[in-house]
Amino acid sequence: MLIVIVPMIAVTLIVFRLIAESENGQADARVAGRQEAAISLYYDAHADADRLAAQLGRERSLATALRSRDPQRIRQTVQELQQQTNAARITLSSGNRVWADVGNPRASFPATRSLVEDGRPVADLQVSVLDAQAYARRVKQATQLETVVRRGGHTIASTLPNAHDTKIPARTGRVTIDGHQYRTASFDAPAFLGRRLQVAVLESEAQTAHDIRTGRLVAGLILAGFFLLALVSALVVSRSLNRQIEDFLAAARRLAGGDFSVEAPARGRDQFAQLGDEFNKMSRELEGRLGELGQERLRLELSLRRIGETFASNLDRDALLEIVVRTAIDAVNGEGGHALLENERDGKLESVASAGTAVGDDRPAAAFEAERRVLAVGEPALVNVEGGHALAHPLRAGPAAGALADAVTGVISVWRRDRAFSHRERELFHYLAGQAAVSIENVGLHETVERQAVTDELTGLSNRRRFQEVLGAEVERSKRFDQQLGLVMLDIDDFKSVNDNYGHQQGDIVLREVARILRASSREIDEPARYGGEELAVVLPGTDLEGAHNLAERVRAGIEALRLPVTGDDTAEPLRITASFGAAALSDATANSRALVAAADEALYQAKRAGKNRTISAQ
Repeated sequence: MLIVIVPMIAVTLIVFRLIAESENGQADARVAGRQEAAISLYYDAHADADRLAAQLGRERSLATALRSRDPQRIRQTVQELQQQTNAARITLSSGNRVWADVGNPRASFPATRSLVEDGRPVADLQVSVLDAQAYARRVKQATQLETVVRRGGHTIASTLPNAHDTKIPARTGRVTIDGHQYRTASFDAPAFLGRRLQVAVLESEAQTAHDIRTGRLVAGLILAGFFLLALVSALVVSRSLNRQIEDFLAAARRLAGGDFSVEAPARGRDQFAQLGDEFNKMSRELEGRLGELGQERLRLELSLRRIGETFASNLDRDALLEIVVRTAIDAVNGEGGHALLENERDGKLESVASAGTAVGDDRPAAAFEAERRVLAVGEPALVNVEGGHALAHPLRAGPAAGALADAVTGVISVWRRDRAFSHRERELFHYLAGQAAVSIENVGLHETVERQAVTDELTGLSNRRRFQEVLGAEVERSKRFDQQLGLVMLDIDDFKSVNDNYGHQQGDIVLREVARILRASSREIDEPARYGGEELAVVLPGTDLEGAHNLAERVRAGIEALRLPVTGDDTAEPLRITASFGAAALSDATANSRALVAAADEALYQAKRAGKNRTISAQ
């Protein structure tokens, strides 16, 4: 009883602790995952505000008002611009002086643009398009979590009615609001006039507590049932076997020592006598089973290794097919098998996995015929010809293949010569092959989604999100290892006139050709990207300012040499385009990614103002 009770108590305590930690861990992961959705909504609002800020920064009325240095005129101009656009709030400041602040005071997530005149900044323009309360409602709708937005220690927006004076932890933690406990995850965001926002998502602890109680109840019932069964069994066995257990124990010890000639007592006709007879039969058969057990153990080890290989290669198409082929051969006792798959170069079928004997041209005729039928009709095939037997199953294009999603792109086959495949073997093979087909489709979908997530669809370059990730990582790496880092930004000159005069289709052709030249001029370690609209950029690891300037000049010359035919007009003169470039490098003045982008962007606009079609390096 002590042997049962003490471990059961220890196991119960450990299981209860693990259940609580598991549920809390899952809750933390869930809140953190949904926080990413809140951050994504913040980036969307900031991007909308940035586009509007760029538009307002080009307004001549605003520039005229700033030159007048008249506060009343500046405020009136800003107020008119706010009413004409969808801006929720606009501020205009210079140093510590605020020229204008109009709109909703709870508007948040502003974009900032520095207004420059004659090469020097004159004011900072901040624009927001989203009210904090509207943002909180969007986050709750997307994540099903409560949302609180705080500024300067005060709550400015919340989906909870009584969260106005509640202090939220800086990153993660727990907080009590109106008598209810919540699990929180927070992130900071810039606000107007140099202030900061704290955005927090909150999940009620009630659900986690309920999950813990439920898990503990189920585990407790299972452990209690096991304890009761063990207790009853121990009492029954101890009373029933006490007098004869010693004889069986002695026989078992001899058997464990390898003496298979031992016989247990089998006196009488009761159940113990029957148990003795069965024990003796077992000892006689055990020796014969040892060889089979060794073989089964080897097969089990191979199966476990194969499962491990499958986990390791679930996104490796060739390795996955190799495992499937070997498994299919073992499952149906085949002599050999292989998998054919279209290659990406010319669409021809080629062998990507094979196992067993008689592969390649040594395969029986049945294998060739089965594969031919599958490729011809797109259905599984069973062939028995010339003393050979073969099974084949089609592989089809995945969901990323568009209109050709039903096309046969490969085949898996197995064969043998001695006997035909049974119905059970056929079902098992087609099940394995079908699972392999699904896995191959999933691999293709994963590759496509992974590629689309970081690639601009029009130009094939990295998108802005990927650009920001790479630039941030390269800045940190350059500072850590004291290496150079360059950045080049370019803007196609007069691109709007191309769209206006020749249409957006012609504009797309211009963008693709410029992107092609930028990609061809970049090294393998460089990261060319579409920054936005007609503005492109390239991150240059290990490159100083001079190297960045030289690359920009090579790209500029390549663009200037382009002669693009006008779409739909064969008689028109080829279209000639140019681009302006700004180059910058990591330095004390540009110690982070934001400052580096700002420096390259400022150099780019200096090139624009200096007459376009040139490269300016940041000082």
